[in-house]
Amino acid sequence: MTLVLTASVLETLADMPATIAAVEHAFAAIAEGGACQPAPTSLHLPSSDGRFILMSGLGDAEGLAGVKLLADIPANRDAGLPTQRSSIVLSDQQTGECLALLDGRVPTRVRTAAASAVASKYLARPNSSTLGLIGAGALAVAHVEAMLSVLPIDTVVVWSRSAATVEAFRAKISHLPVKVVAAGAIRDVVEAADVLCTLTPSVEPLVRGEWFLPGLHVNAVGARPRPTHREIDSEGMARSSLFVDSIATVTEKSGDLLMAVSDGAVAVGDIRGELGQVVAGQVPGRRDDADITLFNSVGIGMQDVAVGRLLYDAAVQRGLGVRVDMAG
Repeated sequence: MTLVLTASVLETLADMPATIAAVEHAFAAIAEGGACQPAPTSLHLPSSDGRFILMSGLGDAEGLAGVKLLADIPANRDAGLPTQRSSIVLSDQQTGECLALLDGRVPTRVRTAAASAVASKYLARPNSSTLGLIGAGALAVAHVEAMLSVLPIDTVVVWSRSAATVEAFRAKISHLPVKVVAAGAIRDVVEAADVLCTLTPSVEPLVRGEWFLPGLHVNAVGARPRPTHREIDSEGMARSSLFVDSIATVTEKSGDLLMAVSDGAVAVGDIRGELGQVVAGQVPGRRDDADITLFNSVGIGMQDVAVGRLLYDAAVQRGLGVRVDMAG
């Protein structure tokens, strides 16, 4: 039987600390050979700007194979529809049974923030107390929740094009023990932050490397999975010690990296390592307190497998979701 889990059900099951631990383990497993993480497949035709991206993973610890189909359709914005939608299929590693079908919105949001938290745990200065956010939507809320699990964050400096979005963000995290400062400019956020998270679907770079101060850690998260979209300019990439979730993934669909390579600012060989290698102790992370580190987070299938295992188990334990006999 296949368990179908909708977004509303998944909202009740999400557990950020557990997701961070699961994602951290998944990163290490990739480096140590306990998980298979292939490069993504991007499907597109000249007839539209839409892309359909297959993200997969297979993990021994999770006992699952998983595939997410991500539809990235910018034109949906004009129709008032979500520009990204996704679904995740989880299959039993031993029997191949289709265990679950999950709406992808909640798992993607939670595991993305969890990946940033893992990167910050290993790459940011341990005493980092100010979190900077470029963007103030649902992903920003998730990032505050995640960072509080790994660092002594007491201040959040946030920028958005919309003052109303910032006020909504402030209300959504009012229960958390942080001071919120609304910045008037992106530069103000960058220069105030110990940890900076860029969370916008920007095409042109919003963040300039000339603003980076010694000791900064950056999680570059928001750009769409396209080789021509980026949030960080080439100087920012060149000034940073670069770490990625997957070299195969970023060289396929990270505009932050590929456009900096095209500009001659960096080379793929400048990547210091994958995050899983840092977690597993195979590659050193931050060199010293003055080092500027950057985690290029594009998203990988094993993150979905890791959070999928948690959500599926929680749903089974609580008797939630709808069971469907797919073979019937």
